[in-house]
Amino acid sequence: MNFKKQSDSFFYWDGDVLVFNVLGTPSAKKDAIGKVKGDQLKISVTAAPIRGRATDHMVKFLSKIFEVPTSHIEVVFGRMNVNKQLRIKSPKKLPDIFLEKQQLSLLLDE
Repeated sequence: MNFKKQSDSFFYWDGDVLVFNVLGTPSAKKDAIGKVKGDQLKISVTAAPIRGRATDHMVKFLSKIFEVPTSHIEVVFGRMNVNKQLRIKSPKKLPDIFLEKQQLSLLLDE
């Protein structure tokens, strides 16, 4: 999987590393992956935004979703901010929102 960033996409591949932009929502009722908003994916977590705990919680939540150890998830920027960029090394599973966007990009490239 080696897809270049589309100008309207919230993610791209850098070799086997998935890079994507996040709009985080801390102190939510449940942990969840939401919809795409512009060039960011909305992700809600139950943890409060205190000293980076919400971001740490998000990394743990995403490690289960993508089936990777937390050490494979790097917060490039935004650890203490709702706007983040994450890099996930060799994800074993992709949520539907990524697969749908990826398939749409492939169709548009044909």
